[in-house]
Amino acid sequence: MARKKTAVAPKLTDPERDLLADMERGYQLETDSLGGNPVLRSLKGGEVLRPASVNRSTIKALEERGLIRPAKGPDQLTIVWRQPDTRRRTR
Repeated sequence: MARKKTAVAPKLTDPERDLLADMERGYQLETDSLGGNPVLRSLKGGEVLRPASVNRSTIKALEERGLIRPAKGPDQLTIVWRQPDTRRRTR
């Protein structure tokens, strides 16, 4: 008999969990075109935060797991990262 494959929620590190929580609270993740220099920008007030524990490999890991996806940024050298619609929570 073939075993059923079950989807297991990926274990997240603290920086990954914090980054996703900030994105759910209304911050937008932006990076340069290579995925480095991450900043969180508030969609309401334009406040910019630079997360100390997040780097290119953190963003790459979240992208590979399907927790974030790249979107078009305000210019050619900026990538805006979004959560897929299935991850978004409505409040």
